[in-house]
Amino acid sequence: MTDETRQILLVTHTGRPSATETARRLVTRLQTEGIDVVAPADEAAELAVSRVGAWSGAETVELVVVVGGDGTILRGAELARAGRTPLLGINVGRVGFLAEAEQHDLDRVAEQIVAKDYTVEPRVAVEVEIEIDGQIRHRNWALNEIAVEKASRSRMIEVGVEVDGRRLSRWGCDGVVCATPTGSTAYAFSAGGPVVWPEVDALLVVPLSAHALFARPLVIAPSSVIRIDLLPRSAPAVLSADGRRGLDLPPGAGVSVRRSDQPVLLARVETTPFTARLVAKFGLPVQGWTVDRDRSRREAAPEAGSPQ
Repeated sequence: MTDETRQILLVTHTGRPSATETARRLVTRLQTEGIDVVAPADEAAELAVSRVGAWSGAETVELVVVVGGDGTILRGAELARAGRTPLLGINVGRVGFLAEAEQHDLDRVAEQIVAKDYTVEPRVAVEVEIEIDGQIRHRNWALNEIAVEKASRSRMIEVGVEVDGRRLSRWGCDGVVCATPTGSTAYAFSAGGPVVWPEVDALLVVPLSAHALFARPLVIAPSSVIRIDLLPRSAPAVLSADGRRGLDLPPGAGVSVRRSDQPVLLARVETTPFTARLVAKFGLPVQGWTVDRDRSRREAAPEAGSPQ
């Protein structure tokens, strides 16, 4: 690849025929414009399109484009964040909250990629440290959430929760979710947490089926550190990062979650406000009462030159 050649990394849910077909169309369009396309080795073979290179992980790419649902986009986020590369998702799944565009937008999105007609928006990520026997044994990160959950369906876990080194509460529960604003519409939402607009700088703590008087979802400062201690008498637990990377937690383990210094960069090709996206993705009932305010103002305002 020369210095002038542009290169895109394509990540595809190749197990879904519609995603594979969409990805092939995108590859053809980009290659026609002289843009090189690389893909993870197994996916490059599945795409069956000439000149799709197998990505080694060492190449510098301009953009990571994901064709799939939220799970595939989270997989693409792992690759994008490692290279501090913007990520653009094209949804061929169900909700696809992380996607920037839908499958039917492919031709327009391809034109915007060719023209570099996109902006880059940083999204908060979180980092986690797992302490076992007084030593840090594991570190990880997440774009949506870090979840600590019971390992057995039949036994709750017992946790102590701290914020900024101060004890907050003790819960017997199914688990605790620590989420970002981006993740507020994912697992945290299904557990009863609030929807947080992406522009809000905050972290969420959402208990799962907690048996305690004080067990409400919490919105805390982005600078705060959340500590979850698995109490010695607790049943074993499991930790998951974005539902993709997991680790077993024995009783006595400690989990610290904080905002990461390294965000995930999302490429934006739409100017749709988050409110409109929320309505569209969740099918919220807004028909029948929404007023065209601009039209109402025009009808109410006197015409120029008319008597007041």
